[in-house]
Amino acid sequence: MDDWKRVTELIEDGLEADHIDAGELARALHMSEHHFRRMFSTLAGLPVSEYVRRRRMTVAAAALIAGDGILDVAVRYGYGSAEAFTRAFRAVHGVTPSQARLSGTSLRSQPRLRFSVQVSGGDPVDHRIIKKDQFRIIGKKARVPLVYEGPNTAMEEFERSLGTDVNATLLGLSDQEPHGILGVCSSFDERRAEGSHLDYWRAVASSALAPGGFDSLNVDAGLWAVFSNEGPFPEAMQQMWAAAGSEWFPANPYEWADGPEILRVADLDVEAGTCRGELWLPITPAC
Repeated sequence: MDDWKRVTELIEDGLEADHIDAGELARALHMSEHHFRRMFSTLAGLPVSEYVRRRRMTVAAAALIAGDGILDVAVRYGYGSAEAFTRAFRAVHGVTPSQARLSGTSLRSQPRLRFSVQVSGGDPVDHRIIKKDQFRIIGKKARVPLVYEGPNTAMEEFERSLGTDVNATLLGLSDQEPHGILGVCSSFDERRAEGSHLDYWRAVASSALAPGGFDSLNVDAGLWAVFSNEGPFPEAMQQMWAAAGSEWFPANPYEWADGPEILRVADLDVEAGTCRGELWLPITPAC
């Protein structure tokens, strides 16, 4: 974890710079910027851009309380005007810079991240590596916001809006792995910031052409890491994401590749609250 410690040091050193280059942070870890952004979000629980913003506003609050001028602090932390700084400050702390100076004002602090190795029972991560030819995702999609904590109401509303006839049509098109109805996420904003948008699909993997009224996405040939788990729903599905980011990628010579991320939930027992599922992530050999 020494390289990740170096990343947090680079971020701290760059808080007063106009811009912190995610590509430079990725190079410190000897990985692609795409893989770095995915790994940071998985390990830290928030995207690197949001972490940098919160850290800047945390140290900016300390400077304001110490008596530094609002415009001076704004310029120091990369803002061209007091107005832009005030908007960013309020978004993090819920109060204006002037209010932050008042005695007893409640502020939100973002601690500096500390990455460490956790030694646990060493449970194996069930997975397989698949080399898959080009295929097609066919289904219905909606543009939804990226939510890191709590339910994604936009996804839930989209799912509820689809009738049973949609599922019947899709199942008739499913002719290859991963089989059955899938939840697919694609076309992420590269920053993966909270509130940025992605395409969410209710879809199937197919070699067919999309019928009228359905969308399609051609997926390039490549390697996939396929994780499997079973247990309480949705915890068992969430555990696959956590294991992929915090355990599997650090231990294997692969990086996250650009492409859709696919979740297949099978054998969902509503009464028992259990399920079995697979998580398909596109991968590429590490540099």
